[in-house]
Amino acid sequence: MASRLIINADDFGLTPGINRAIAQLHEAGALTSATLMATGAAFDDAVSIARAHPTLGIGCHIVLTDGIPVSPPQSIPTLLGADGKTFRPSLLDFVQALLRGIIREDDIEREALAQIQKLQRAGIDVTHIDTHKHTHLFPAASRPLLHIAQRCSIGAIRNPFEPAFTRRLPHAPLKRRLQFALLKTLRPRFTQLSQLRHAHVLTTDGTLGVSATGNVTPATLTEILNALPSGGTYEIVCHPGYNDADLDRVRTRLRSHREIEMQALLRAIPAILMQPNPPELIHYGNLGAFDTLRENGQFSPNTGYEKVL
Repeated sequence: MASRLIINADDFGLTPGINRAIAQLHEAGALTSATLMATGAAFDDAVSIARAHPTLGIGCHIVLTDGIPVSPPQSIPTLLGADGKTFRPSLLDFVQALLRGIIREDDIEREALAQIQKLQRAGIDVTHIDTHKHTHLFPAASRPLLHIAQRCSIGAIRNPFEPAFTRRLPHAPLKRRLQFALLKTLRPRFTQLSQLRHAHVLTTDGTLGVSATGNVTPATLTEILNALPSGGTYEIVCHPGYNDADLDRVRTRLRSHREIEMQALLRAIPAILMQPNPPELIHYGNLGAFDTLRENGQFSPNTGYEKVL
């Protein structure tokens, strides 16, 4: 039995060059899914591309750090940094506040709902959620996010944990591998959250390429794909795009490497599909009962105007 593989690009909507790369990769059969940033500078352009590519699964890339909120700042005070207007500027700041109990889960729910409903009001059938910088590694973040996903009729969430078979590969720096080895201790708490345990919201068996972020070359991507087991459902996370003037104007540590990742996908994905027993390429909307409903035209995604909280 072949494995099932979701190839998801983060940061959809961040710049027109990232949007263009996502469209081109999907048209080439090298990308199945993308997660859209509700406050991205190129949000409207991304929505137009999503509508023009109905076979591209679209999730919501929920931002809780290093960005601006959709909600009125006064309604989510515990999520904000020192200026009282934007999120905390770094992942470390966010995690420290989260572990100290400073961040209220209802603030996370309120902001996640605002971001999701912005996509839904634009006519997007949101297939899943994930988070900028994988903040839902921590139960205090994943718990409210799963609650909102279920209430918004979103059937899946990214599994932020990398499986052992790729963590052992030498494609990531030692420091990053050690960091993710420590974080894997949180995985049992993630999988035992109520929505996942009762399959109200689905996830994969793991996400590939997390530890390789910033180092996804044709060689490392091929190495990851060749390590895929014969069964199971996995996601590859990637950050393709064009390193252009628009990208220069936004805060991101991934610049020149975005074009390298794009070329890696264009080379490695067709090659793996030519091998015996290749993985089945899917997106998050193909998981579970919602897939059947979508195929039969019976799934009615939320409009974004529902009363949820």
